[in-house]
Amino acid sequence: MDSFPLERPYITITNVIWSFDYDTQQVKVLLIKRADEPFKNFWALPEILLREDESAHEASLRLIKEKIGLSLSDVHAEQLATFTAPDRNPDFRALSLSYMIFLPKYVNLVPGSGAIEAEWFTLEKIKNNYFGLKKGDLFFKTLAENEYVTELDSQKRLAFDHNWILTVACHRIVNKLNYQPTILLTLGSSFTLKTARHVYGIFGQDEPDNSNFLQNNKKIFELVGEVDKKGPGRPAKKFRLLISFSRCRISL
Repeated sequence: MDSFPLERPYITITNVIWSFDYDTQQVKVLLIKRADEPFKNFWALPEILLREDESAHEASLRLIKEKIGLSLSDVHAEQLATFTAPDRNPDFRALSLSYMIFLPKYVNLVPGSGAIEAEWFTLEKIKNNYFGLKKGDLFFKTLAENEYVTELDSQKRLAFDHNWILTVACHRIVNKLNYQPTILLTLGSSFTLKTARHVYGIFGQDEPDNSNFLQNNKKIFELVGEVDKKGPGRPAKKFRLLISFSRCRISL
């Protein structure tokens, strides 16, 4: 029997951190500019190494606590996928367990250790089911199914395989809009139908009116009150997200 060396790879936790800016009405993704090799000065998704005494889910939330200062409950972290390509890290073998994190509020960013900059990039949908992250002159796009990043310019690609991780994350959000729209957790503990419809539209799913939108989501939207309003006109109704998971139930 042939003998092959066993790999003992590093295990990293890679977070796709989503947020919503109510002032600009934009969906945001957090990117950091790396201070260290490999991919020094490249923009990347935030990562940390998995500790021996924690689960990947716990590590994904630890990253948020250490880098952003927010303590989040389990429901704000959703496992995305595992990325194991042997060449994803040019320096050593590293597996990535990726998570999506849905911040319940939009926060100011301060770069921590290992980062030169930390910025919110705006998500934009472009033609043919592609998405992009834009900040000033910078623009990083998602990939086609069999597309590989060969670009070496730090202004045109993300570090490692993070363009592909972003691609998988965007597809996950789109595919779950009609039954488990966890992206709405970025709207806080409650939201109006108008704002929820706007978020759906950013991901390419147009919802033309509140009535049909509520009817289609009546099993996962629960009425919790009305928006405080001064002046004429009826106040908008507020809803919260109700979704059952195998490990928890969202009821915010």
